[in-house]
Amino acid sequence: MVAIATAIAFLVAAVLAMLLPAAVRRGGWLPLHLALAGGATTAIAGVMPFFAAAFAAAPPSDERLRLGAVGAVAAGAVGISLGVVGAQGPLALGGGLLFLAGLAATGAATVRPLSRALGPSRGLISQGYVLALGEVAVGALVATLFVAGWPPIVEGWGGLKPAHAWLNLVGFVSLVVATTLLHFFPTVVGARITVRPAARLTVVGLGAGAPLVAVGFVAGSDPVARLGAVVTAIGAAAVAWNAVATWRTRAHWTTDPGWHRFAIGSLAAAITWFEVGTAIAVGRLLSSGAAPEAWSADAVGAPLVAGWMGLAILGSATHLIPAVGPGDPQAHGRQRSLLGRHAFARLAIANAGIVGLAIGWPLGLDIVATGGAVLLAIGLGTTVVLLAGAVWIGLGRRGAG
Repeated sequence: MVAIATAIAFLVAAVLAMLLPAAVRRGGWLPLHLALAGGATTAIAGVMPFFAAAFAAAPPSDERLRLGAVGAVAAGAVGISLGVVGAQGPLALGGGLLFLAGLAATGAATVRPLSRALGPSRGLISQGYVLALGEVAVGALVATLFVAGWPPIVEGWGGLKPAHAWLNLVGFVSLVVATTLLHFFPTVVGARITVRPAARLTVVGLGAGAPLVAVGFVAGSDPVARLGAVVTAIGAAAVAWNAVATWRTRAHWTTDPGWHRFAIGSLAAAITWFEVGTAIAVGRLLSSGAAPEAWSADAVGAPLVAGWMGLAILGSATHLIPAVGPGDPQAHGRQRSLLGRHAFARLAIANAGIVGLAIGWPLGLDIVATGGAVLLAIGLGTTVVLLAGAVWIGLGRRGAG
């Protein structure tokens, strides 16, 4: 719950940062890092050990370790963001080191329950998690060495910057979200959890594609970068393939339609945005090869960060709070009712905002991008208020009991 609340706070801060002057937010740098290093990674630090323990049917790692991981990742993200924007090198370096420590703690909290597994442990999902943690460790370490001013990294930053972005955004965030959805999406839509060939292609494609692209950028090799792009495209196609196959076998919920509508709609829209963003990123690589201009945060920021990652977090939080959050069954019923309010309108507004950002940001249309940010803030803000209300209901019921 702490991780989800902190992640949502980072998402709100990222949207608000889009309204700052470009010089202050360093173009898209500040919103992207608040959303990714802050929002996505904090959510992952809290949820990944939870799912790993649940899959293994084993006791979770020590609560202090898990809370420490969440706290270190969140504090590190704040230090990185403030340090870079404020040109405070020591603060950025300290934030980077703390962020790496949080990742190490997250890895420990995720892996420990597997040794005490009573069930099958969902080996494919656990493997995807471990692979993703390894990739983000490399990506974050490279960025930390850059802010530390290590000459080999600074001198080679032209190729290392896109490698860092691919490892973090595709090799870590996208791989973790896509891997989690192999189990979570069927749960939300009411389908059987089936390990299809598409599931393995998802983990292999995204897990291997990002490192290949990174190596291609670092080595300046067009063939390697393009090979990584093709492998990534296969993984992305597998995400859609698995989602469609799951959708076709779904149940039809007869209770709490609004709650189901928002949770399912958010995850389905997130997957759609992932396909759009990945297609843009892969297309640029296939066209330009390993040239630095093949990577553009402006081009993929809206679909992959706001659409894919942002909607996945909102949809997951909407489902998880009444499912595993505080409160008794009666309180959970009230939570589902609250979180289902105006579900279609909130989804429509948030997605309209992402469309505005996706068009205005890369084309330099400030009015369109600002309008998109405002719509996204409305859709996100109203959902955050409802999520906070749902938590309050749960805590109140527990306190009354």
